[in-house]
Amino acid sequence: MDSASLLLHLRRELDGFRACLDGDPAARVEHCGDWTLYDLANHLGGQNLWAAAAVTEGNGDFRAAAAPPEPAALGRWFDDTSETLLAALDADPSTAAWTFHPPHTVGFWQRRRCMETLVHRWDAENALGAPGPLNAELVDDGVSEVFDTMALRMIARGRAIPPTVALRLEATDTGSTWTYGPGDPVAVLSGTAENLLLTLWGRRLPRTDDALAWEGDRRAGQAVLDGPLVP
Repeated sequence: MDSASLLLHLRRELDGFRACLDGDPAARVEHCGDWTLYDLANHLGGQNLWAAAAVTEGNGDFRAAAAPPEPAALGRWFDDTSETLLAALDADPSTAAWTFHPPHTVGFWQRRRCMETLVHRWDAENALGAPGPLNAELVDDGVSEVFDTMALRMIARGRAIPPTVALRLEATDTGSTWTYGPGDPVAVLSGTAENLLLTLWGRRLPRTDDALAWEGDRRAGQAVLDGPLVP
């Protein structure tokens, strides 16, 4: 996905998350431990500022102050973090930047912030009882990012071990496929791209849900997914 498309999607996802802040900030966020919607906003907005500083200051040392708890102030604060991020990322994607994984470019952050915001927008909407659909093109790239970036980072940080067998994923709606692990796949997991992405990030669907279909050695395939693949 090109830089212009990623920035357009990022703004839309940030706006979608911001709309949720008109809801109850104390609403529990199902898949994020004991976090509330306020905690999720504090996390996402703080990470917006962190990523912006990674581009403008060239390091990962920035730490954001806590978001204001009052709902109106929280919304304004999140708007400010979004604009700061978008301004920092409105650059040639090949521009050098500090990142936690290759490539060390602005393009890395354009993609990473899109995917982070996509999942957390769904989290916020789900917390309020109305999760909206995810853009299929963005979701496809999000599945790719799990395997080409997030899973490799988990291995590099010693939080996961490399898979010993391969798993193939097939998106029934977009036709995209991914293989993770060495050799020929021992199992195939299929479902819509959205369901695959949410499953990889530990959201909504258990791996035995009827919306997902397994072929081959399910136990070995699930062991690959257990990685862990993401933080």
